[in-house]
Amino acid sequence: MDFDAVRLQHEVLAVRRWIAITFVRERILVGANGTFAMQNNSEFIPLPPLPQYDEDQRIQRARELYDRLRLRRTTREFSDRPVPRQVIEHCVMAAGTAPSGANMQPWHFCIVQDPAIKRQIRIQAEEEEREFYTTRATPEWLNDLAPLGTDSNKPFLEIAPALIVVFAQAWRMSDDSKPRKNYYVLESVGIATGFLIQALHDCGLATLTHTPSPMKFLNAILGRPKNERPYVVLVTGHPSENARVPDIGKLPLNKIATFF
Repeated sequence: MDFDAVRLQHEVLAVRRWIAITFVRERILVGANGTFAMQNNSEFIPLPPLPQYDEDQRIQRARELYDRLRLRRTTREFSDRPVPRQVIEHCVMAAGTAPSGANMQPWHFCIVQDPAIKRQIRIQAEEEEREFYTTRATPEWLNDLAPLGTDSNKPFLEIAPALIVVFAQAWRMSDDSKPRKNYYVLESVGIATGFLIQALHDCGLATLTHTPSPMKFLNAILGRPKNERPYVVLVTGHPSENARVPDIGKLPLNKIATFF
């Protein structure tokens, strides 16, 4: 008997039961104007079942995760090879599972694949970047950027098959058309963006976090409301065949963590 297969089958059934309970007890209501409210009867439901591992398996999985993630590198050299829409959709849904302040989920993801819109974004971004490199950035900042080989030219905004523009929502309209405050917005959106980057990496896709400053032009191009602020443009797709990245490293554990 394949015990791993049997255990996986039981875990899948348990997750399905938990999902069914969740949909019965919590209902998402969408209004005609696109607003939403989550109706909750204030009851608690069982914690979703976690996979069961012995300590050796747990350590091995942690090592394997680290080994996968340490291969993730930011690249500016993309192929125009298409990415199936379902891949992007599921990665965005994975990002949407991130924790957030008061469960307000203060984010919106605009997935841009239309060449004409990508062209508009590139034109506006490069205009802001030229200002940055010529007048806004301090000499120290430019010196720190030098090893990365960046400049105001951003061809990847047109070449890459998808731009995921992440918006942070300071507030939203409730179903009764009243403004509703969101909490810990930047922290929440940052966590969701991290989920998204990992999901795309696990699908074998390269990513680049691009933050032209200011980014308000993205609201106009993508038709986003005034309560949303662009957080990051996440460029994603397959790397070009001969893509190269700077020869830089990451800090070791003893430089980034303290155990008490």
